[in-house]
Amino acid sequence: MVDRQGQTAPDAVLTRIGQVVMLHHGGDREEARRRLLELWTEIGEDGDALHRCTLAHYLADTQDDPFDELAWDLRALTAAEEDGDSPEVRALYPSLQLNLAADYVKLGRSEAARAHVRRARGAAGALGHDSYADGVRAAIIRMELRLGEPGCGHPGGA
Repeated sequence: MVDRQGQTAPDAVLTRIGQVVMLHHGGDREEARRRLLELWTEIGEDGDALHRCTLAHYLADTQDDPFDELAWDLRALTAAEEDGDSPEVRALYPSLQLNLAADYVKLGRSEAARAHVRRARGAAGALGHDSYADGVRAAIIRMELRLGEPGCGHPGGA
Protein backbone atom coordinates (compact mmCIF):
# COMPACT_ATOMS: atom_id res chain seq x y z
CA MET A 1 0.00 0.00 0.00
CA VAL A 2 1.36 3.44 -0.93
CA ASP A 3 0.27 6.68 0.72
CA ARG A 4 -0.18 10.12 -0.88
CA GLN A 5 3.47 11.04 -0.48
CA GLY A 6 4.53 7.93 -2.37
CA GLN A 7 5.82 6.15 0.73
CA THR A 8 4.90 2.59 1.58
CA ALA A 9 2.31 2.51 4.33
CA PRO A 10 2.78 -0.14 7.01
CA ASP A 11 0.69 -3.27 6.63
CA ALA A 12 -1.59 -3.35 9.69
CA VAL A 13 -1.95 -7.14 9.69
CA LEU A 14 1.81 -7.72 9.44
CA THR A 15 2.30 -5.18 12.23
CA ARG A 16 -0.17 -7.09 14.40
CA ILE A 17 1.58 -10.37 13.62
CA GLY A 18 4.91 -8.78 14.56
CA GLN A 19 3.52 -7.63 17.89
CA VAL A 20 2.35 -11.15 18.72
CA VAL A 21 5.70 -12.60 17.65
CA MET A 22 7.39 -10.25 20.13
CA LEU A 23 5.04 -11.60 22.81
CA HIS A 24 6.09 -15.14 21.85
CA HIS A 25 9.78 -14.24 21.90
CA GLY A 26 9.16 -12.69 25.31
CA GLY A 27 8.17 -16.13 26.59
CA ASP A 28 4.35 -16.16 26.44
CA ARG A 29 3.92 -18.98 23.94
CA GLU A 30 0.33 -19.86 24.89
CA GLU A 31 -0.94 -16.29 24.59
CA ALA A 32 0.95 -15.83 21.33
CA ARG A 33 -0.62 -19.00 19.92
CA ARG A 34 -4.09 -17.85 21.02
CA ARG A 35 -3.68 -14.41 19.40
CA LEU A 36 -2.20 -15.80 16.18
CA LEU A 37 -5.10 -18.25 15.91
CA GLU A 38 -7.54 -15.34 16.37
CA LEU A 39 -5.79 -13.51 13.50
CA TRP A 40 -5.93 -16.68 11.40
CA THR A 41 -9.69 -16.87 11.96
CA GLU A 42 -10.05 -13.18 11.16
CA ILE A 43 -8.08 -13.42 7.91
CA GLY A 44 -9.63 -16.72 6.86
CA GLU A 45 -8.51 -19.46 4.49
CA ASP A 46 -9.00 -17.14 1.51
CA GLY A 47 -7.25 -14.10 2.97
CA ASP A 48 -4.16 -12.42 1.60
CA ALA A 49 -1.49 -15.05 0.79
CA LEU A 50 1.35 -13.09 2.40
CA HIS A 51 -0.68 -12.68 5.59
CA ARG A 52 -1.59 -16.37 5.70
CA CYS A 53 1.98 -17.39 4.94
CA THR A 54 3.42 -15.19 7.67
CA LEU A 55 0.78 -16.21 10.21
CA ALA A 56 1.17 -19.93 9.55
CA HIS A 57 4.97 -19.57 9.63
CA TYR A 58 4.83 -18.09 13.14
CA LEU A 59 1.96 -20.29 14.32
CA ALA A 60 4.16 -23.30 13.61
CA ASP A 61 6.68 -21.99 16.13
CA THR A 62 4.05 -21.93 18.88
CA GLN A 63 3.04 -25.59 18.51
CA ASP A 64 3.89 -28.24 21.09
CA ASP A 65 3.34 -31.25 18.84
CA PRO A 66 5.83 -31.70 15.96
CA PHE A 67 3.05 -32.93 13.65
CA ASP A 68 1.07 -29.74 14.32
CA GLU A 69 4.20 -27.69 13.69
CA LEU A 70 4.69 -29.47 10.36
CA ALA A 71 1.03 -28.87 9.41
CA TRP A 72 1.37 -25.11 10.02
CA ASP A 73 4.68 -24.94 8.15
CA LEU A 74 3.06 -26.74 5.20
CA ARG A 75 0.18 -24.20 5.30
CA ALA A 76 2.76 -21.41 5.21
CA LEU A 77 4.44 -22.92 2.15
CA THR A 78 1.11 -23.46 0.41
CA ALA A 79 0.16 -19.82 0.95
CA ALA A 80 3.60 -18.70 -0.26
CA GLU A 81 3.20 -20.73 -3.44
CA GLU A 82 -0.01 -18.79 -4.19
CA ASP A 83 1.94 -15.51 -4.21
CA GLY A 84 5.42 -16.73 -5.09
CA ASP A 85 6.21 -13.85 -7.44
CA SER A 86 6.18 -11.14 -4.79
CA PRO A 87 9.60 -10.14 -3.43
CA GLU A 88 8.32 -10.44 0.16
CA VAL A 89 7.30 -14.05 -0.37
CA ARG A 90 10.47 -14.96 -2.29
CA ALA A 91 12.48 -13.69 0.67
CA LEU A 92 10.51 -16.02 2.98
CA TYR A 93 11.10 -19.20 0.93
CA PRO A 94 14.51 -20.06 2.43
CA SER A 95 13.13 -19.77 5.96
CA LEU A 96 9.97 -21.70 5.07
CA GLN A 97 12.03 -24.53 3.59
CA LEU A 98 14.43 -24.48 6.52
CA ASN A 99 11.55 -24.78 8.99
CA LEU A 100 10.22 -27.77 7.07
CA ALA A 101 13.68 -29.36 7.20
CA ALA A 102 13.73 -28.86 10.98
CA ASP A 103 10.23 -30.34 11.28
CA TYR A 104 11.27 -33.45 9.40
CA VAL A 105 14.41 -33.81 11.56
CA LYS A 106 12.16 -33.77 14.65
CA LEU A 107 10.01 -36.47 13.06
CA GLY A 108 13.02 -38.63 12.16
CA ARG A 109 12.54 -38.16 8.40
CA SER A 110 16.08 -37.23 7.38
CA GLU A 111 15.61 -37.65 3.62
CA ALA A 112 12.69 -35.22 3.63
CA ALA A 113 14.76 -32.87 5.78
CA ARG A 114 17.63 -33.04 3.28
CA ALA A 115 15.30 -32.26 0.39
CA HIS A 116 13.99 -29.15 2.17
CA VAL A 117 17.41 -27.89 3.23
CA ARG A 118 18.49 -28.18 -0.43
CA ARG A 119 15.44 -26.11 -1.40
CA ALA A 120 16.33 -23.58 1.31
CA ARG A 121 19.85 -23.32 -0.11
CA GLY A 122 18.46 -22.95 -3.64
CA ALA A 123 16.10 -20.18 -2.55
CA ALA A 124 18.73 -18.29 -0.53
CA GLY A 125 19.60 -16.12 -3.53
CA ALA A 126 16.37 -14.19 -2.91
CA LEU A 127 17.66 -13.04 0.47
CA GLY A 128 18.93 -9.53 0.87
CA HIS A 129 22.09 -8.43 2.61
CA ASP A 130 20.99 -7.73 6.16
CA SER A 131 21.05 -9.38 9.58
CA TYR A 132 17.90 -11.41 8.83
CA ALA A 133 19.44 -12.82 5.65
CA ASP A 134 22.72 -13.53 7.41
CA GLY A 135 20.84 -15.40 10.13
CA VAL A 136 18.90 -17.51 7.64
CA ARG A 137 22.06 -18.33 5.68
CA ALA A 138 23.85 -19.34 8.89
CA ALA A 139 20.88 -21.52 9.90
CA ILE A 140 20.97 -23.23 6.49
CA ILE A 141 24.66 -24.02 7.00
CA ARG A 142 23.97 -25.39 10.49
CA MET A 143 21.18 -27.62 9.16
CA GLU A 144 23.36 -28.82 6.28
CA LEU A 145 26.09 -29.73 8.77
CA ARG A 146 23.58 -31.47 11.04
CA LEU A 147 22.29 -33.52 8.13
CA GLY A 148 25.75 -34.20 6.70
CA GLU A 149 24.86 -32.59 3.39
CA PRO A 150 27.73 -32.80 0.89
CA GLY A 151 29.28 -29.46 0.03
CA CYS A 152 27.67 -27.79 3.02
CA GLY A 153 29.09 -24.80 4.73
CA HIS A 154 29.57 -22.78 1.57
CA PRO A 155 27.52 -19.58 1.89
CA GLY A 156 27.27 -19.16 -1.87
CA GLY A 157 26.21 -22.83 -2.13
CA ALA A 158 24.60 -24.68 -4.97
